[in-house]
Amino acid sequence: MFKFHSLTLATALLLPLAAVAGPDSAAVPAQVSAVQGRSGFDGVVEAVRQTTLAAQVPGAVLELAVKVGDRVQAGQLLLRIDARSADQNAAASDAQVQAAQASLDVATREYTRQQKLREKQYISQAALEQAQAQFKATRAQVAAQVAQAGAARTQTGLHTVRAPYAGVVSDVPVQLGDMAMPGRALVTLYDPSALRVTAALPQSLLGAAQGAPNEAVRIELPGLSAAQQWPAATRVQVLPTIDAATHTVQVRADLAKGLDGVAPGMFARVWLPIASQSAAAASQRISVPLSAIVRRAEMTGVYVQGEAGRPLLRQVRLGRIEGGQVELLTGVAPGESVVVDPQATMRAKSQ
Repeated sequence: MFKFHSLTLATALLLPLAAVAGPDSAAVPAQVSAVQGRSGFDGVVEAVRQTTLAAQVPGAVLELAVKVGDRVQAGQLLLRIDARSADQNAAASDAQVQAAQASLDVATREYTRQQKLREKQYISQAALEQAQAQFKATRAQVAAQVAQAGAARTQTGLHTVRAPYAGVVSDVPVQLGDMAMPGRALVTLYDPSALRVTAALPQSLLGAAQGAPNEAVRIELPGLSAAQQWPAATRVQVLPTIDAATHTVQVRADLAKGLDGVAPGMFARVWLPIASQSAAAASQRISVPLSAIVRRAEMTGVYVQGEAGRPLLRQVRLGRIEGGQVELLTGVAPGESVVVDPQATMRAKSQ
């Protein structure tokens, strides 16, 4: 049993492992990192279509039909506000329409009689015109009452909040019994089929970013598994405006549909084909298989074959993970042989 002591990340740890691995250990040379020649910029996952539904009328929240994380369909009920007062106003408007319609029927019949009497010269032209004016005024009053009733029914409909499109509920900042007021947020939802990564670049790189082809831009999602960590960007857009406070420009990279585990707010990186290091420094960015990493308490290292094929444990500092490869920031030089599966070698030696 070997005892390992943790050192600082800046210190290389070299320990002989003759009892752990031998000269016949399987090893591969450390390779240059796959993202050489690119610069990474921190960003965040955003929803292309995200909506915050707010109250348009006052009233108490009587029903909450969804919770955070629920998937909803277009037109699905999300929330209901107390609409008793609005319903009563709508009923009153409907009654006023009926009363106005009755007055219009009377005015219509009266106008018809006056027309017949005028044809027989029983009444004057002035009397006929008065009946006609009364008929038109009553008809206009009916139209006004119908419009007012429609507005009352529309007001009643505002007490029911429905999903404008199919999506995922991301926030419900109200509870049952809360008082909804005009402008107060009730439900927030987003469309999971349309996501993008937005990153900020210094304004000095605006020209280089605009000239980069879409296929040369890479997206990294460190929070996902290795198989999903590098999704493809379907479209890359560099906004033409620059933030006056930070002097940065935004780059938006649309993600493909159907990505599992991706949600707005996740940390991401956008890798652009912009060289930010010298060629000599870039050549030192190397990667090795994930299986070669050895963790001992607070120390992270790999087995490197030394003189006569003798494995040595060397402390390293890890960088990006891409597929089955991990970047080594310190500790190993390009071309050095690294033991691929130190655990298997240890088990073979113990038998």
